[in-house]
Amino acid sequence: MDTDLAQLPLHALAARLKARSISPVDIVDTCLARIQKLDARLHAFVEVFGAEARAAAEAADKAIRSGHAVGPLHGIPIALKDLIELEGRVTTGGSAVWRERRSSRTATLARKLIGAGMIVIGKTHTVEFAFGGWGTNQHLGTPWNPWDDKTQRTPGGSSSGSGVAVAARMVPCAIGTDTGGSVRVPAAWCGITGLKTTIGRISTYGVLPLTPTLDTPGPMTRSVEDAAVLLQVMQGADARDPRTLSLRDVDPMPTLRRGVNGLRLARMPSSERAGVDAEVLAAYDRSLETFAGMGAQIVDLSLPRGFRDYGASSGRIMSAEAYALLSDIVDNDALPLDEAVRPRIRAGAAISSREYLQTLAERERLKAEFGEAMAQVDAVLAPVTLTPALPLEAVDQNTTPAVFTRWGNFLDLCALAVPNGFSGSGLPLSLQIVCRGGDEATALRVGWAWQHAADWHQRVPPLAQ
Repeated sequence: MDTDLAQLPLHALAARLKARSISPVDIVDTCLARIQKLDARLHAFVEVFGAEARAAAEAADKAIRSGHAVGPLHGIPIALKDLIELEGRVTTGGSAVWRERRSSRTATLARKLIGAGMIVIGKTHTVEFAFGGWGTNQHLGTPWNPWDDKTQRTPGGSSSGSGVAVAARMVPCAIGTDTGGSVRVPAAWCGITGLKTTIGRISTYGVLPLTPTLDTPGPMTRSVEDAAVLLQVMQGADARDPRTLSLRDVDPMPTLRRGVNGLRLARMPSSERAGVDAEVLAAYDRSLETFAGMGAQIVDLSLPRGFRDYGASSGRIMSAEAYALLSDIVDNDALPLDEAVRPRIRAGAAISSREYLQTLAERERLKAEFGEAMAQVDAVLAPVTLTPALPLEAVDQNTTPAVFTRWGNFLDLCALAVPNGFSGSGLPLSLQIVCRGGDEATALRVGWAWQHAADWHQRVPPLAQ
């Protein structure tokens, strides 16, 4: 097992492939060896496509050596959250009810990744139906956060397996989905980078829905540059997802390395600091100081609503739409559903059509109101979570860790989670860079500048060494 090769981020692997100093077979074999060694403990993968991945790697190697590479990512493995459909493969959506649910289509984003030459190495665990931020799954199992080798802690959800797989260097990158924080929360607690994209930036065709109004796919990587690379591959108009037709593609690369000098970065309102862990706040404050030292203007921003207010409205939309999609399953008590997830979805039964439509209308008003408040800043900086990862036994499933993330989905913003320190017990902390909808390029620019001023994203979990 080539441990050094496993540490390389996606863009470095692409550079090595271009120089022909490594082959796709080397990369895939390294990933498969690490999965075999680590996943019995970490439980990140639902299924691993070992034989198929090796065959694809051998084919990619031959194509590259014969001058037929389809692009810089040809031969690099990637993992997909088990909401993303591959024709002929089982897609469980994290539910024991769907253990035998075989897909009849392939998601657009998967087609684009495969079309770029990437090799799907397997499917990763998710919270059942992707409805939960803690990362737990009662029936299919909870991935183990690799930052604590003694106590099982929250990996973050719902893209729990993708977060753990990338953090543990079992794959260089993975894809998650984010409806209320499901890319950012696991990225934060697993110490990696996660990009919550603007609604419509990446097609959701072939991605099992939770809340169609809010669902967004996004990359989970070990560096901001890698997230930018994958964004370019996955974005684009898709007639099967009409929301993608209203956004022009974004190219983050020309501005990625421009730094933050002169940018106006807003700190979160002081009222939002209540209830946040002291170590999380200390890392956040240090991050603001670092950005100021890099030439950014750190400014105050008066938000028209609090994060929790936006989150409550987001929660109503989530429950209403999830219940509309899944009521036949969650109302059947004979089916083996996660005891924490069933009531979250059933709560949608109590939301009237009038209340639901009013919430959607209110959302449009609040988006415009927030846009006016943010007109003079380039990004808002906030922690991703209130605390570092918790022991599973300390989790209150009646609460959500997505307090600082749901507002981004509700207001249709884009946001980037990047590691920004560690707790005294060695658990990763994370900074969230929130930008206007459609402005992923600025979020990635700010994140790239951060990762070239600090090396938190290069730290390796104890269970990945």
